[in-house]
Amino acid sequence: MPHRFLSDPWFEEAEKIRSEIDPPVPDLVKNLVINLVVKDSPDGDIEAKLEAGRFLKGLASEAPTKLTVPYEVALKMFIEQDPQASMEAFMSGKIQVEGDMSKVMAMQAAGPPSEEALQVQARIKEMTE
Repeated sequence: MPHRFLSDPWFEEAEKIRSEIDPPVPDLVKNLVINLVVKDSPDGDIEAKLEAGRFLKGLASEAPTKLTVPYEVALKMFIEQDPQASMEAFMSGKIQVEGDMSKVMAMQAAGPPSEEALQVQARIKEMTE
């Protein structure tokens, strides 16, 4: 059953998929926590975090970095895995970064996703509307 991106059922199903497949977490992101505020979603602004390779609802008080991203850009970044859209949004100021920019760079430097991570991405994409 498809779920709207970033809705409560979407977060629940995404975490279930990640737990089932249990992809390895690259060393560069094992201790990485980045807060994310997604603006203008169908449910209003959504607060989430990227924590040790997981995408979870809610902000982390200890996160050194916060990204603010429009809903449509977040969808392209996290579901469509469109690096061109991410770069264009960043360069045009649609993605705002507060705090430690090196944490965002660490996320990008983690290298290509594992086979298991690709499976997680594919299943999450399939269940996202």
